[in-house]
Amino acid sequence: MKRFKNMATALLLMLAVSMGNGLQAQETITDEQLLNLYAGLRVADVCDGMDMVGLRDVGTMDASIEPLWRDVETFGHRFQGIAVTARYVPTNKVVKNPMEKSEFQKWEGSWYNEISSEPFVPLLKKGSVVVLDVQGDGDVGSVGSYNALMWMGKGACGIVSNGGIRDIDEVVKEKIPVYLNYMERGRGIRPGRNEIESVNKPVTVGGVLVRPGDVIVADGDGVIVVPREYAKQVAAYALEIMNKDKGARKDLYQQLDMPLDNSVQ
Repeated sequence: MKRFKNMATALLLMLAVSMGNGLQAQETITDEQLLNLYAGLRVADVCDGMDMVGLRDVGTMDASIEPLWRDVETFGHRFQGIAVTARYVPTNKVVKNPMEKSEFQKWEGSWYNEISSEPFVPLLKKGSVVVLDVQGDGDVGSVGSYNALMWMGKGACGIVSNGGIRDIDEVVKEKIPVYLNYMERGRGIRPGRNEIESVNKPVTVGGVLVRPGDVIVADGDGVIVVPREYAKQVAAYALEIMNKDKGARKDLYQQLDMPLDNSVQ
């Protein structure tokens, strides 16, 4: 009985600590509700909101993770979404080289289907952000103009990766919001180079932990990741901050006789 009481006390203490840390303090919230809360919020607003809940310097990806392109008229490069994660790693499999064309094509298709596939695609829906950890897999273009466009067709609103993007010109022309370490962009195909290691598991991109279901906000300032358990509280603070900023800047626009634009409306 004494042991039971001690175990019960320990569990209550653990629960109290977690509640005190805010880990269980918020009610369950759906992806759709989160997308509504974060609509229009900027990285700067969210960063300030993170400060207000005690998450200073948490979630802000390294500045090397930046937008592939920018649209200063409609801000089409910005997005707010929900993380769907995947990790690709370098392969250590021996590959025959060279191969005849038919043999190569069969091998290539088999590798794409069985070793370096995209099993996260069925998870994509409206508002998903594809977050890829491809750290260390070399000069590999895991994302190209075709699959990026296909992911958008499944509902994804953007892609965040620490590298591994190719077909850059087409991706920009297609206006697919992509954030990456540009110096780590890739060119070779996945077969013979990398393997899918995990899907919808925690990954690290830009020095930041990203878990499936976390909130991703991206704009010209970079990328920030909001832990889902704090997302509602952060959004409330961020919205208040953004509205105050818009109002103050709108007053300055009018004082300076500047035409109002969508950044203050």
